Amino acid sequence: MPATTARTVLFHDIGGPEVLTIEDVPLPEPGPGQVAVRVEALGLNRAEALFRAGTYYYQPALPASRLGYEASGVVEAIGEGVTELAVGDPVLTGPGIEMSAQGVYAERVVLPETAVLRRPASVDAVTGAAAWLTYTTAYGALLETAGLKPGDHVLITGASSGVGTAAIQVARRIGAIPLATTRTEAKRQHLLDLGAAEVIVSGEASDGTQTVAKETRRLTAGRGVQVVFDAIGGPAFRHLGDAIAQGGTLVVYGWLDPRPAEIPRTWPFTIHTYANLSLTTTPGGRRRSTAFLDAGLTDGGFRPVIAEVFEGLDAIRDAHRLMESNTHTGKIVVRL
Repeated sequence: MPATTARTVLFHDIGGPEVLTIEDVPLPEPGPGQVAVRVEALGLNRAEALFRAGTYYYQPALPASRLGYEASGVVEAIGEGVTELAVGDPVLTGPGIEMSAQGVYAERVVLPETAVLRRPASVDAVTGAAAWLTYTTAYGALLETAGLKPGDHVLITGASSGVGTAAIQVARRIGAIPLATTRTEAKRQHLLDLGAAEVIVSGEASDGTQTVAKETRRLTAGRGVQVVFDAIGGPAFRHLGDAIAQGGTLVVYGWLDPRPAEIPRTWPFTIHTYANLSLTTTPGGRRRSTAFLDAGLTDGGFRPVIAEVFEGLDAIRDAHRLMESNTHTGKIVVRL
């Protein structure tokens, strides 16, 4: 490998974007089963802001924790036993990464082969960095976990997020009918343009989810939706039960509101919690989710929504500040 160090984002204390530093970190040659990747773009995720702040489901190993799940780039070297990838292949990262030790916010990274996927040749680096986590999460939660079917209605909360915008496209791809929620009127038209059948503006008030449930019933002629896909949780979670059809499914994949959530009492329905790594780190789940993603990217059916592209690793703090502002729609990308 030509480089022996790599500029890498680290943090030594939990906190806001200001704790992120950029340091030269030794870069080993790839060992057995490992791949060295030159990073071309990074895709930011809410999980990384939570991890940096110490509020994710596992804690960073401090000091000198790394950060980041998603990158796209090119294979620079491979270790012994690597057979699925070759030097020069365009790739994505994501499955099974433990961020403290393997975080991909860096100019170069060495990862297990199982954390690296070949990127379709037609997909550029910025698009690739915005695709893996959002579409595989939507696929795994909606299709494999909730069993969403053609003709079903699905209510997508927090629909302007990266996963939310992907979920709209995944639902449309299989012939389901996506209803999207957003807190402000400003994002309505963008969500309609992405394929939402209807957009429900919840507003900032504490009773916003009650408004969402009432509007959902109205838009479905009183029946409710077959699936709710929720990113928020918190006390308002209990009102989502009023939006579900009898025997429907509620899938929770995020906790943007960290307060305790009460289980809705509009039984019968099924609640699932969804963690993407539980699917994508299994051989079968990785194969199915990757095939679904590649098909959508290759034929143009999946168009990742890019909120903003920042230039250079030194922009990482500003990119995190935008992510925490909640004013964007889609994914934030840092191009290296």
